[in-house]
Amino acid sequence: MLVAEIVSPGSESTDRFVKAGEYARGGITYYWRIEQPAGGVPLVYTYVLDPATRIYRDGDVHAGAVTVSAPFPAMIDLSQL
Repeated sequence: MLVAEIVSPGSESTDRFVKAGEYARGGITYYWRIEQPAGGVPLVYTYVLDPATRIYRDGDVHAGAVTVSAPFPAMIDLSQL
């Protein structure tokens, strides 16, 4: 399972910390957090759940394009969003 969370102005702390913990406790294997810097291309932070600890391990940070092989092969051009 994959959840992609778009961080909203005014709910940054909730989106970055609270929701990630809830998704981890719920067993969501892949978690992506998408942030839009002022005037810039979105950044995508990827995380993978450690099943033993139920805590996310840091993955890659993508700017420009997201290219992943898991949970499925994908390439997303962030400049087109």
